[in-house]
Amino acid sequence: MKLILKKIKSEGIASLSYFLASGNEACVVDPRRDAKTFLKLAWDAEADLKYVFETHRNEDYVIGSREIADVTNVEIYHGPGLDWKYGNTLKDGQEFNLGVLKVKAIHTPGHTDESTSYAVYDTSTGIEAVMVFTGDALFVGDTGRIDMYGPQLSEKNATNLYNSIFNKLIPLGDQCIILPAHGAGSVCGAEINERELSTIGLERMQNHALQLKDKNNFVQFKLSEHHYYAPYFKKMEEYNLNGPPLLKDVPRFKPLLPGKFKKQLEEGAIVVDTRNPTSFGSAHIKGSYNIWLKGLPSHAGWILPYDKPLLLVVENFTNLKKVYKYLLRVGYDNIKGYLVGGIVAWYSNHFPTETIGTITVDALKRKLDNKEDIFLIDVRSPPELKEGYIEHAKNIYVGEIQDKIEEIPKNVPIVTVCGNGARASMAASILKKHGFESMNVLGSMKAWYKANYPIVK
Repeated sequence: MKLILKKIKSEGIASLSYFLASGNEACVVDPRRDAKTFLKLAWDAEADLKYVFETHRNEDYVIGSREIADVTNVEIYHGPGLDWKYGNTLKDGQEFNLGVLKVKAIHTPGHTDESTSYAVYDTSTGIEAVMVFTGDALFVGDTGRIDMYGPQLSEKNATNLYNSIFNKLIPLGDQCIILPAHGAGSVCGAEINERELSTIGLERMQNHALQLKDKNNFVQFKLSEHHYYAPYFKKMEEYNLNGPPLLKDVPRFKPLLPGKFKKQLEEGAIVVDTRNPTSFGSAHIKGSYNIWLKGLPSHAGWILPYDKPLLLVVENFTNLKKVYKYLLRVGYDNIKGYLVGGIVAWYSNHFPTETIGTITVDALKRKLDNKEDIFLIDVRSPPELKEGYIEHAKNIYVGEIQDKIEEIPKNVPIVTVCGNGARASMAASILKKHGFESMNVLGSMKAWYKANYPIVK
């Protein structure tokens, strides 16, 4: 009997969804919102979708379970501890048949209280678990964050996570393949490995957290980790508890000529400009946020409001569908449209534009050496600073710029720096929107390192 396992990765947020089929029966684990992919996989496999298994109420993207259930007879299951408004709540140890496979739900709290893993057994070959969908409990090279309920409950969560990993997952055996809910780049882990394939045995030997076999050491290690709590997490939790709006009910975005685009802007819409930093800096619509294309999934939720319509400016119109999907996956349903003809059409109609200055690392070094009056902001995350930073740079993470705007002086030029310039441009656009004169550093720290300029570690 054929067995099919497919992993579907969502760019930017590094979320991992799975399709599993045995014979003519299939299930999906943690589907993303644009769920046609899973329906096509079932069609190609000539299998009926029986179940959707959710490992937890995801915080960083909109779940697609209801999208699948809207067009199939699939049953949705999730873990105990939340008042779910859709689907079915599991019991610890509950089992399901899928062709020759047996799927067993294992309650593995720690990341969140309802977190559940799903062990898979091939009944045609033996009694050992062959794979386990670990959600946000266990990653390749990492373990799930434990701060989702705030610092007052982090120690309890860390203890629960220890028990889940050491008493429930590791006993599944070294042979068991782990299939986590996220890969490298996800906000749900601190040091997830770029490799996305592993086993319980490999993690026992190579995962740093799993070397801390003493519970107290494990708990203290987890408490010492640094994570950001993005403001959009609350929206995702609300959607994923109650069931998000179906995409068939979400209005499609439209092409807008400059005049109609301008009217929407005047009525309170927010402009999201996904062009590269140099293009954005040379000319953009006043008040625009500059979020580069690949950064949309992970950064839009930090700064874009949910209560205002969005307007899009893109560099390449072939990417419009991708931009649309990225925003839908994090719950931005009110996308009014995109600017036909792009920024060229805008300024060709004599509509006003703004600019943001750029500066090379050589020019920045001269300004610093000459002690010119500038305020340098490094917008990377604290773990990135361990690689080295420019002396006297103020560290404010790009996602927190808006919340910490009062910490930034208005009487001096602001210079922003990041890893390679994309987040620096995003930060500069936020500052410009708030009335600051700002410029971003071309190539940022990558160029600074290449120039062999001094850093502080």
